[in-house]
Amino acid sequence: MLPKSITVHKTENVLEIIWKDEHLSRYPLHGLRKACPCVVCKGGHEFMNVKTNPIVFFEKPERITHIQNITPIGNYAIQISWSDGHNSGMYKWETLRELCPCESCQPEFYPKSNG
Repeated sequence: MLPKSITVHKTENVLEIIWKDEHLSRYPLHGLRKACPCVVCKGGHEFMNVKTNPIVFFEKPERITHIQNITPIGNYAIQISWSDGHNSGMYKWETLRELCPCESCQPEFYPKSNG
């Protein structure tokens, strides 16, 4: 799955991706930073294949971190440079799509409606 557009909404602290299938993903920046897939943030090479729990997008932010720059990595990922100086995480498209925090992708994090 490839993105159609990527927008950083600085006032909302959200990274928005519209995918080629028109699905809209809005990632709170604090969760995206916490979900950094690099070896340092994951806690070592043995944890590199452990999937990030999408709950990071629903937790209260510990700190506000902003995106300084986004660099494409081929046709499969982006590298984000964060305001805290970190920039070694490579966010693959498939991982970002799996982490989409919207209600249709992560229904377990939203209240169930009664009707």
